Amino acid sequence: MNWHFPFFLVASVTLPSVCSQFNPLSLEELGSDTGIQVFNQIVKSQPHDNIIISPHGIASVLGMLQLGADGRTKKQLTTVMRYGVNGVGKMLKKINKAIVSKKNKDIVMVANAVFVKNDSKMEVPFVTRNKDVFQCEVRNANFEDPASACASINAWVRNETQGMIDSLLSPDLLNGVLTRLVLVNAVYFKGLWRSRFLPENTKKRTFVAADGKSYQVPMLAQLSVFRCGSTSTPSGLWYNFIELPYHGESISMLIALPTESSVPLSAIVPHISTKTIDSWVSTMVPKRVQVILPKFTAVAQTDLKEPLKVLGITDMFDPSKANFAKITRSENLHVSHILQKAKIEVSEDGTKASAATTAILIARSSPPWFIVDRPFLFFIRHNPTGAVLFMGQINKP
Repeated sequence: MNWHFPFFLVASVTLPSVCSQFNPLSLEELGSDTGIQVFNQIVKSQPHDNIIISPHGIASVLGMLQLGADGRTKKQLTTVMRYGVNGVGKMLKKINKAIVSKKNKDIVMVANAVFVKNDSKMEVPFVTRNKDVFQCEVRNANFEDPASACASINAWVRNETQGMIDSLLSPDLLNGVLTRLVLVNAVYFKGLWRSRFLPENTKKRTFVAADGKSYQVPMLAQLSVFRCGSTSTPSGLWYNFIELPYHGESISMLIALPTESSVPLSAIVPHISTKTIDSWVSTMVPKRVQVILPKFTAVAQTDLKEPLKVLGITDMFDPSKANFAKITRSENLHVSHILQKAKIEVSEDGTKASAATTAILIARSSPPWFIVDRPFLFFIRHNPTGAVLFMGQINKP
């Protein structure tokens, strides 16, 4: 089974008409927590939609913007993110390198770029710090010709996501007169399960979507040993979770869904944070279970401006209040758009057929079942750092 998770996040900046020492785990969790908070806001407005975001990608773009912000704009970014990038730059650099390390075995690629209007003059410290901390490249773009600039940015995204995201921006999002800067983050993941799903076990089964309607969808199945568990929200709603590790061991998919089919997924979403996920990881126990999981493809595009405003990041979107003096002192900039697009593809063609593949155990007694036949949450987590690379809710495969 092969999971592709490409993601891109764009911040478009136009011309107007708190840090203590963290260890790498807690620092990356702070970044992922910001993304999870954004996710919670999106779910409130789209409770029945498929939603996919990259918390790590959101933290990267906000971090890049923080390096260019000053005054109250910087304070708002720092308050919501709960760390100052300058104070933890070395640690962030170390985390970013660990996430894309070849030691993972599964493929993770993260790419950051700043596209700048051809004649714009940027402050040298902003350019050098972004390159050092986020491995961010600076590229020129002809925003006076929105179609041309859009084409060059889309080509970059297409290349960095291995063609999984073909188009990101449309020319109407760029202002030929006012756009000065576009920040882009792309995250791509391709993983092979440690314990394979056999194609012959895939059968159509009933999935009850968020709207209550039943659909027949292809479901993968296997009987094997997985770490799993259950817990409850503070209000007493129980839910189950399971870890499906990828073959490189450093990255896992975690799936969570309410124990009772009558409980909507939205009831457990506000309870989720990196602290919650840590508690799952520490309390899960290995069990021989029969896992039934939908095979699906989902694409989600989201505007992050309103969720970020609700969290308290407001000034950077306001032409009269935004302060990005550390990007350039020659013009007053503000952020016009922060957009994301993510795509997930699931198929059996990535199964790892080798002698090292975990053998499917023969049941001597009826094993417990973990059946994902209704809306669920998923998380793709880089275990050594605690970084949540992707997360989402699937209401209908």
